[in-house]
Amino acid sequence: MSTFPRSLRAVVAGVIVAVASAVAMTAFAQPQMVRFGGHAGQAGPGAPGGWMGGPRMTERMLDSVNATEAQRTQIRQIMQAAAAELRAQREAARSLREQAMNLLTQPTVDAGAAEALRQQMLAQHDQASKRMLQAMLDASRVLTAEQRAQLGERIKQRREMFERHRRERMQLDQPKQ
Repeated sequence: MSTFPRSLRAVVAGVIVAVASAVAMTAFAQPQMVRFGGHAGQAGPGAPGGWMGGPRMTERMLDSVNATEAQRTQIRQIMQAAAAELRAQREAARSLREQAMNLLTQPTVDAGAAEALRQQMLAQHDQASKRMLQAMLDASRVLTAEQRAQLGERIKQRREMFERHRRERMQLDQPKQ
């Protein structure tokens, strides 16, 4: 059990999700969720596990918590630095996907080589994840506790809205009986 109250954990989780989204979209001009073997599925805005946001989302987030100009400047710098590093990592990931595609289209697929490549992909993903977390932590330190709480509430509302829309779409897609 954690010693932090559940509400505080929820707010911290919300801040992490929001900042991660902002960092991710800044870094990835064309967001994709990539699977081993080179198959990429587009992740739409708000998609679970998908990337959303970008500079505009960062600005909206900062507007919603009434961030000062100094806070805005610091957070923009944090996000821009992370985005630059993540863009370079994105190129490395693209190269690994190309290698996977080449490997899997050979007349005889080497299972050992495929596993080694999968391990490289995991390590690259872990490196990107660590960098995004560091940016989120850095940005969260710029905001006040009250701002983080406001942001957590906004994220909760957006998640509820997304879930409501998802349920409505599922109902519309149900076959008529």
